[in-house]
Formats: sequence, structure tokens, C-alpha cells
Amino acid sequence: MSTPWRGRLESHPREVDITVALALFVFSAAGSVFSSNTLDARLPIWPTVLLSALSSATLLRRRSNPRTVVAVTALCALVEGAQGYLLSPLDQAPLMAALYSLGLLTDRRTTRTYATLTMLLLVATALLASPDGYGTFMLTAVNPVAWVLLPAVGGGAVQLRRAYVDAVHDRAEHAERTREEEARHRVAQERMRIARELHDVVAHHLALANAQAGTAAHLVRTRPDQAGAMLDNLAQTTAAALREMKTTVGLLRQDNDQDNDIDLPMSPAPGLARLAELTTAFAAAGLNVSTDVEGEPRPLHPGADLSAYRIVQEALTNVTKHSAGRTARVHLRYSWDRLTLTVSNDGAAATAGPATGRGFGLVGMRERAQSVGGTFSAGPRPGGGFEVTGTLPLPPQQSERNGAT
Repeated sequence: MSTPWRGRLESHPREVDITVALALFVFSAAGSVFSSNTLDARLPIWPTVLLSALSSATLLRRRSNPRTVVAVTALCALVEGAQGYLLSPLDQAPLMAALYSLGLLTDRRTTRTYATLTMLLLVATALLASPDGYGTFMLTAVNPVAWVLLPAVGGGAVQLRRAYVDAVHDRAEHAERTREEEARHRVAQERMRIARELHDVVAHHLALANAQAGTAAHLVRTRPDQAGAMLDNLAQTTAAALREMKTTVGLLRQDNDQDNDIDLPMSPAPGLARLAELTTAFAAAGLNVSTDVEGEPRPLHPGADLSAYRIVQEALTNVTKHSAGRTARVHLRYSWDRLTLTVSNDGAAATAGPATGRGFGLVGMRERAQSVGGTFSAGPRPGGGFEVTGTLPLPPQQSERNGAT
């Protein structure tokens, strides 16, 4: 059946039920004529026509009361069989339709119970009412039983098929919703990652540029011979900021986008290998950074390496912006499975920014550490100053990987 016709039939169930009932009444009445001329009985037609009309009219309630409809149509068939009529498929058409609806609308146990009881009653009625002879018994008992089983099984099969199709449809909708939610989640994660990158790049380089510009302005008035070197450092800082921003913003660009404004090479993602370059840049801005390493240095995964660099960068930037002191320490401790990095300073806070634990800087550092399976903590030191600590996972050593294989 085509989809438009199926939609029309499903939208007019009452008209469909009336049409089915009239058609089955015609079939059942035709079967009555056939039964009255069978087995040389010459039985009257009008009783079976009345029974056919009753059972067919009952079918109008098969959607709401399938059990009652089966009981009424089965009773009509039993009365017809008890009078000696041959229960052909035409005579049993209302009963078959009722059993099909029962199998379609109820559970398997109910369908099996009603179908079995109907078969037993038909066989008992045939044994009591049929004339002598094995052939007559086959026609009046075994034949009706077979036609009772068929619609009951068919209705149950259609119900199972519909349940299977509905389950497949639900799984497909669930999978589609899951894919859409996963896509939205990935987009949100990517936006958050790019936002962190932009924040770190802009905050770091602007803090350095501000400090260097202030130092250069002071040197122009006091030591003009040293102002040129500071201005060179300022130019290098702004160029580095442009390169890193180009790398970050490039993630948002389409493949066919052209950059006509900034003609700078895209630099690779930074890591701890560039820690000396980072501390030198802060030294040019007036912040003295000491670095010490404990344990044997080992390479990190690219994501963890970038997170470690950004945490140190953001922590030193906060020292530059918020601390009155001009010294900071970076301590890296390598254990067998973790890298613990600590950035601390002893100076009193110039503002309440880092000490309060609020702000995008601390939030971004915590998110970076957690995104690679690490931890993060930050807070004032007991003796004064501020301390940032992050732990990041290290990949297994070569000997551990060989032992595992």
C-alpha cells in the first residue's frame, strides 16, 4: 500500500471499519448459501445470514474491545456449526478478522488463550453436530481450526513487525539526536579552547608590551642610549603576538579564505621547549624569572605540552600585572607518571585580582589542566605572595611500553 493511501485510511478509521464490516458480511452471507447446499442437508439460509450480520456488526468495535468482539464472533460461529452448517473460510470471515485484530492489539498470551479456546469449542461442536463419516468431520472440525490459527498468528506477527519497526525508528532518532548533541558539544569545546588561546595570547603579550612600553618611556627620559634596545624588545613582543594570534584565528578560517592584512608565517604550538624564550621575554619586561627542574625531563603529549606552557605563561603574566614584586620562580618536577609545575612569587599583590580566585586567567588554567587529565590549584602563600600549581600526566616511558608488550 502506498504511503498516501495508508495515510488516508489511518485518518478515517471509522469509515474503514464500516467498509470492512460490510465486505465481510457479504463474504459470510455467500458462505451461508454455500453451507446450506452442502452435505445434502438443505438447511435454511436465514439463520446464518442473521448470525453473519451480528458478527459483522460486532467488528465495528474491534479496535476498542477486541476480546469482546472475538467472543461474540466465536459464539456466532459455534451456533452456526451446532446447526450443522459447514464452517468455510467465508462463514468464518468475521471471526478471522476479530482474531487478527486481537493478535494485533493485545499481548501474545491473550491471543494464544482466546485462539486455543475458540479452536477447542469448534472441535467440540463439530464432534457433537457433524454427521457420520471421517470426511465430514475433516470438513466441519479440522478445516475451521486451521482458519482460526492463521489470523491469530498473522495478527501477532504484524504486531511484532510494527514493534520492531518502531524500535528501529526510535533507535535511529536517538542516534541522530546523539550525533547532533555530540556535534554541538564538540563545537562548544572548540570555541572554549579557542577562547582560552586568544585570552592567553592577548593577555600575555599585552602585559609584556605594556611593561616594555612603560620601561621604554622611562629610559627615553633617563637613559636614551638604552631605550632603543627596549623598543626593539617591544617590536619583537608585538610581532610574536601577531604570529600567535594568526595561528589561533586561523583555526576559524575557511580553506578558501585569504589573509591580505597580515603576511606572517604561522608558528607551531608552543611547549615547554620554549620556556627559556618565555622567561627571557618577561625579563625584558622587568620580571626576573628563575627556573629549576627536578627529576629527568621527559616529553609530554602535544596537548599537555601546550597546556603546561600556557599555565606557566598565564601565571607569569598575572605576576607581571598584579604583583608588586619583580621576581618569580618556575619549578618543574618530573615523576614517573606526572609533571608538577609550580609558579610562585613573594611580592605582595598590587590588586586583588589573582588572590580572589576569580577571573578568566585562573579559570582558563584550571580548564587547561583538566582537559588533559591533570589537576590545578592556586592561592596565596602562607609567607606572602601567590602560588600556582598544576599536575599533568606524562606518557609511559619506553621501558614501560616494552614491558607491557
